[in-house]
Amino acid sequence: MLFIFDWDGTLCDSTGKIVRCMQLAARKVGLGDLEDFEVLNIIGLGLPEAVNSLFPGTSPEALNALSRAYSEFFVADQQSPMNFFHGVEETLHHLRDEGYRLTIATGKSRRGLARILEEMGMQNFFHGSRCADETRSKPDPTMLHELLTEFRCAPSEAVMVGDTEYDMEMARRAEMPRVAVSYGAHSIERLQPYEPVLCLDHFPDIKTLPVRVGSGRT
Repeated sequence: MLFIFDWDGTLCDSTGKIVRCMQLAARKVGLGDLEDFEVLNIIGLGLPEAVNSLFPGTSPEALNALSRAYSEFFVADQQSPMNFFHGVEETLHHLRDEGYRLTIATGKSRRGLARILEEMGMQNFFHGSRCADETRSKPDPTMLHELLTEFRCAPSEAVMVGDTEYDMEMARRAEMPRVAVSYGAHSIERLQPYEPVLCLDHFPDIKTLPVRVGSGRT
C-alpha cells in the first residue's frame, strides 16, 4: 500500500502558525484583518490559490506582496515550533518498518517542505512527495496521479490521509480511498460527506487501516 499524507494539519501541528502568519501578512500589506476561520478554510491550497481565495478581485501585485509577506513571516516566526502531532512520528516509523511506502502531497512549496523536513532530520525518510508549486494545487488530483504513476500503483492500492475538504475532494476525483483526521484545519463534519474509509481522532489508529482496506504490503 502507498500512504499519501497531507502535511499541515495532518502530520504537522502547524495550523496555528499558518493562521498567525497570514494575519500578520495581510495587515502588513494593507489588506486588513483576517479572522482565524478564514485562514483555516484555505489551509491545504497552494499559496497563490490561497491568497486569491482570501481576497478575490485583488490586484495581482497586492496578492504577490501578500504571498511574499506571508512567506517572510512564516520563515522568521519562532513562536510555534513545527512539531508532529502526538504519536505521528512513532506511527510513521512503524509503518515504514512494516514495509509500507510513505509519501506526502502538500500545498506547501518544495522549498518550504524541504526546509521543515531538514529541520526535523527527516529529509530522507519519505519515499516521495509532491508540492503545490511543482504541480496543480489541491483539490485537482494531478499530484495524486503523479504519485500513483511514480510508484506504479492503482488508486485502490493507495490511500490519501488529510484534514481538509481539499484532501478529500482530491482523493475522490482520483477514485482513491481516503482517511480523514478530526484534529486539523477543517471539522470532521465537513469531511464526512466525502465518505472516508476511516476517521481518526488519534493518528496512531491509522495502523488499523491496511486490514480495513484489504490491500497488502508491497
